[in-house]
Amino acid sequence: MITIKKLQDITKDDLDRIMKRSGDILDSIYETVKVIMADVKENGDAALRQYTEKFDGAKLDALQVTREEIEYAYTQVTPEFIEGFKQAMANSRKFESNAKPVEGKTITEEGIEVWREWRPIERVGLYIPGGKAFYPSCLLMTAIPAQIAGCKEFVVCTPPDKTGRAPASTLVACDLAGVQQIYKIGGAQAVAAMTYGTETVPQVYKIFGAGNTWVTAAKMLAFGTVDIDMPAGPSEIMILADETANPKFMAADLLSQSEHAEDSASVLVTTSAKLAKQVDSEVVRQMAYLSSRDTIEKSLGRYGMIVLVETLEQGAKFVNDYAPEHLEIVTQDDAKYLGMINNVGSVFLGNYSTEPAGDYASGSNHVLPTNGYARMFSPLSTESFGRKIQVQKLSKDGLGKIRNAIKALAETEGLPAHKNASEVRFEE
Repeated sequence: MITIKKLQDITKDDLDRIMKRSGDILDSIYETVKVIMADVKENGDAALRQYTEKFDGAKLDALQVTREEIEYAYTQVTPEFIEGFKQAMANSRKFESNAKPVEGKTITEEGIEVWREWRPIERVGLYIPGGKAFYPSCLLMTAIPAQIAGCKEFVVCTPPDKTGRAPASTLVACDLAGVQQIYKIGGAQAVAAMTYGTETVPQVYKIFGAGNTWVTAAKMLAFGTVDIDMPAGPSEIMILADETANPKFMAADLLSQSEHAEDSASVLVTTSAKLAKQVDSEVVRQMAYLSSRDTIEKSLGRYGMIVLVETLEQGAKFVNDYAPEHLEIVTQDDAKYLGMINNVGSVFLGNYSTEPAGDYASGSNHVLPTNGYARMFSPLSTESFGRKIQVQKLSKDGLGKIRNAIKALAETEGLPAHKNASEVRFEE
């Protein structure tokens, strides 16, 4: 089922396909996304209604979700969902509460104090995916750290179904988290609405949340007009394992990410040929009873592979080159190999640290960089929803201690007014 290859035997074309994963798709849709973004910027709500009918099959009179729709949503979810969401929300609050930065003052010279202060981003946009599946957990992962950061206004966009209703589980999640400003808009058009603002949807300062390649492309095009959290596109998992890994567990975790979409990526890197064969057999066995098997089969065919390496050190290098969204390390010495990994979004150690635990309820955040962007982006956290301002306070004596440095640097750069601003403070 899954292609098994020794690292040295992988062809350049196959290696490029595995390494780039859905990046090829991303490149091919930029021009179309630009057109959508420009249309929404120019035509506002009318364009949003047009694209919602075109892509979601829904004719909408009102774009914003009403209180009545939220109350109806409660009748469509189970008590178990509500309790599970509350538990996940509590764990997220515990973890994210430790992420808000605390800065102290630094005395760089006697009479000179320099420090940073935290400020939340006032209005943020939260994109919650929908379409083929519903992801209320994405609301949890964005709204909770935003609240802890101190953000004041939340604009949520999520695609409707063909009847014009937003997913019930997402609406209930919003209500439980205290988020009320919800719009029935999905895809690139939702990102455009939050980027430029329309008659109904307010412009935000930063857009958060994962989505498909269209959403990711739109976010990257929006950057500069607004800020974005990261390129967070189709899901991916990589597992670094030796013979101590449980093949049943490893197969289950590969399948868990492959079912997201046909452009998801699942790769096992191992030193054990025996484990590779066992995992492949388990994938076939487990996939047979999963309702998502059609999507899984296509996903594994495109971006799935089992890579045999000679050493785990070689495997760790492959992991860093790939820069996965999720990484499971299941070896005799997980801590050792964790220390070798620099490029990754979220790490899961040991046989029982299944990736879906992080997707839902462990407390960690599941909005993570994909497509290799883990080389330069971090997971979403409370820090993502704010920024720091610098503050400094100098006494006359403190300024005097750096007076000559200011003078010398200003003269070198040919900026006499800079020099003057310091010197006038010492004139009699």
